[in-house]
Amino acid sequence: MGDTLEFSDIYQEHKGSWNDGRLRFSKQTVVYKSSKTGKVDSIPAAELNLAHWRRVCLGHGIKLGTNSGHVYKYDGFRDTDLEKISEFFKTNYKLEVMEKDMCVKGWNWGTTKFSGPLLAFEINDNAAFEVPLSNVSQCATGKNEVTLEFHQNDDTEVSLMEVRFYVPPSQSDERQDPVEAFAENVLSKADVIQATGDAVCVFKELQCLTPRGRYDIRIYPTFLHLHGKTFDYKIPYTTVLRLFLLPHKDQRQMFFVISLDPPIKQGQTRYHFLILLFSKEEELSLTLNMSEEDVERRFEGKLSKNMSGSLYEMVSRVMKSLVNRKITVPGNFQGHSGAQCITCSYKASSGLLYPLERGFIYVHKPPVHLRFEEISCVNFARGTTTTRSFDFEIETKQGNQFTFSSIEREEYGKLFDFVNAKKLNIKNRGFKEGMKGKIDEYSDSDEDQHDAYLERMKAEGKIREEGNDSADSDGESDESFNPGEEDDDIAEEYDSNASASESGSEDGDDSDETKKKKKKEKTVKVVKEKKERKPRKEKKRRPKEVGAPKRPMSAYMLWLNASRERIKSENPGISITEISKKAGEMWRTLSKEDKEEWDIKAVEAKKQYEIAKQEFKDSGGGGGAAAAAAAAASSSPKKETKKAGVKKEEKKRKSAGGDKEKDRSINDSFKSKEFIETSEDSSDSDKKSKSKKKKKKKKEESEEEEEAAASTPASSEADSD
Repeated sequence: MGDTLEFSDIYQEHKGSWNDGRLRFSKQTVVYKSSKTGKVDSIPAAELNLAHWRRVCLGHGIKLGTNSGHVYKYDGFRDTDLEKISEFFKTNYKLEVMEKDMCVKGWNWGTTKFSGPLLAFEINDNAAFEVPLSNVSQCATGKNEVTLEFHQNDDTEVSLMEVRFYVPPSQSDERQDPVEAFAENVLSKADVIQATGDAVCVFKELQCLTPRGRYDIRIYPTFLHLHGKTFDYKIPYTTVLRLFLLPHKDQRQMFFVISLDPPIKQGQTRYHFLILLFSKEEELSLTLNMSEEDVERRFEGKLSKNMSGSLYEMVSRVMKSLVNRKITVPGNFQGHSGAQCITCSYKASSGLLYPLERGFIYVHKPPVHLRFEEISCVNFARGTTTTRSFDFEIETKQGNQFTFSSIEREEYGKLFDFVNAKKLNIKNRGFKEGMKGKIDEYSDSDEDQHDAYLERMKAEGKIREEGNDSADSDGESDESFNPGEEDDDIAEEYDSNASASESGSEDGDDSDETKKKKKKEKTVKVVKEKKERKPRKEKKRRPKEVGAPKRPMSAYMLWLNASRERIKSENPGISITEISKKAGEMWRTLSKEDKEEWDIKAVEAKKQYEIAKQEFKDSGGGGGAAAAAAAAASSSPKKETKKAGVKKEEKKRKSAGGDKEKDRSINDSFKSKEFIETSEDSSDSDKKSKSKKKKKKKKEESEEEEEAAASTPASSEADSD
């Protein structure tokens, strides 16, 4: 067996809610780290004196007790973990893990035992339930009755409000009331804040940002008392998670941040952070309300009875000693301006973002603390309002997203290097070089995922453009606008080549006319090419032959016809579309043997169809009247279209009779592609009509000459007679 045992997804009960985390057994300590808050519980192995293995609601759990009276309970183990844990405890802790069963009879009478911070209700020496006395907020007594009220947890859907115990009167000891004795045992371990005695020290009129206002802070041995004009807050030191000391960007002020869990409440508002603002220039001389011996014994040299210095140093030093937690300060990060923070906006308010050694903290409205352990990825996004800023997005493993906007673009390099050094997952890692040059190359948050359809459309567009370029190189109608080339071709008055350009322009008039003709020819070519692209004609179906055999059904259709009634009976009220869907699913699930039966039937149906079709052709079907009707139907619309075309041409000739000369002059000045196309068609039709007229006239003249030649000999003979 190794030196350590580690278990993930281990749960710890906290005021009615289960918080998951990781538990590690080592030779020296037992360490549990909460995934939600990051709080670490460390139990020295030498202090362990109790280990009970129990079956609980989340599988199996272990209960650990220490010499100092503290009890720790962890649940979420498997049944197979007992052997490993018991063997590890024997070899390293010299402690035997005992199996202890819980009472599940459901009885509501028994005996109560106070063991350390727990109130255990036992039935026949088996615990029915245990109440952590640190969750008790109030204890009230009545006649033979004690009522316990509990702190509420906002993270739980259902909370335990109170528990009442009936304490029967005892005849053995009449000196002490059993109800009062029960209440004293509860209050000795309960988290009931009672301002008894004098405060250790008092800080007056401190500026507080959240909750906003000026408060007197009274430091007591077990809790912190904020006294304001309208509200008072009592904060136990056990609810303090972390302490932060952060310098302001102006280098003249300091933030002192106290992280709280559970938060303090003001109506429906929850304050997870207590933020104090100090000026660096404020000095204070502090005298603790304790004797020097008590100070030395209580704080072990961390504090002295008389102290002096900056106000923020005094407050942070006292809080660190009483809470017994380290103070977190910014690390090695330095922004573009040399400050250890970045100016940005979160939601509607502007504030400061501090990159720390193990997380980010935003001050101040609303305060946000994000540990690196709970960050899934970060993203550098394009600014939404201006191009001089960018957004910094952080996504947590729980799916929450925090967007810090309006960060100056000069801060990008420093922030990117910091995030990269901390080995955080960056979505748009390839865009650092582009950020230094152009702000447009920021990757937007909406473009993080690869869009395959968009990439395919872009590729098709490039291919289409290349094809158009190659086609337009042979005959292109439009010229690109190149200012630089035009300036080179046309010389200015003060240019030395001005005269040469003028003479060249006179000589080049003829060449310009030829260029225009070529351009017109090119436009005509392009129009003809476009004209060739005609829409597809719809294929006309042949008329059904009378008496022709029907085509055979497929294997699926044969099976569907046979199974339709069965599907209807099994699914009453099913629609036609749902029948087809259901049948498709059933057909897919059929085995090959079942489908083979219907495939054989489909082959037989096809053979019968071929025989019937051959017999139909031999009997004269499939030709004759049907073909003639089809031919007549196809020829009739052609005749109608020809007649309509002739009528249109006659109308065009009549309307265009008097204005031909005007139209020609207009056409020489400007012609659009559509006009060129229609003018060509009309000119061709005019030529054809003229040629037809000439032919008719020639025929008429030739017929008249033949008649005249035939009539002249008869008249001459008559005259001679």
